[in-house]
Amino acid sequence: MHGPASSGWLLVALCAVTGTYCLARMRSGAEEQRRAAGGEALMGFGMAAMAVPTAVFTPPAWAWPVYAAVFGAAGVHALWAARTGPHHLHHLVGAAAMVYMSLVMAGSPGHAHGRGGSGVPLLTGALLLYFAAYVLLTGVRLVPVAAVAGAGVRAGRDDRPELARACRLSMGIAMVAMLLTL
Repeated sequence: MHGPASSGWLLVALCAVTGTYCLARMRSGAEEQRRAAGGEALMGFGMAAMAVPTAVFTPPAWAWPVYAAVFGAAGVHALWAARTGPHHLHHLVGAAAMVYMSLVMAGSPGHAHGRGGSGVPLLTGALLLYFAAYVLLTGVRLVPVAAVAGAGVRAGRDDRPELARACRLSMGIAMVAMLLTL
């Protein structure tokens, strides 16, 4: 994405670590948690790849349509999965944001990250508002869970809801950062 290389590398690290933890969460005993973790791992690794600074690697022209297709398919899957739970609607919005950013990057002159002013300002603003609100709401929801984490039934290492929320929070923050640089 746009911006200095140091912030790009921080986004790469944040998203890659989050994606890795989401892969570990796929070992959960609960089917719904495995499915959500798989979609979140795809999002984390996709965001990490998209955030690599262009000084290090400039994706070929065909990469952006491939990103759009992969996340378009993830969006269709999230839409289908939304029948079972509203959380998948967030996955749908995330996948749509990734498709949008991929299309903007494909349409930018020379496919360069360093160009400003690309994208549809109204759509970018709407996505920014959504993800900023999501980050704030997830952060608020995380506080009470952390306060009672030691109480009650011990969850498995991969079934800890506060860690899943922390992963979603970090990906939401990364999405805000990526949209701000678009």
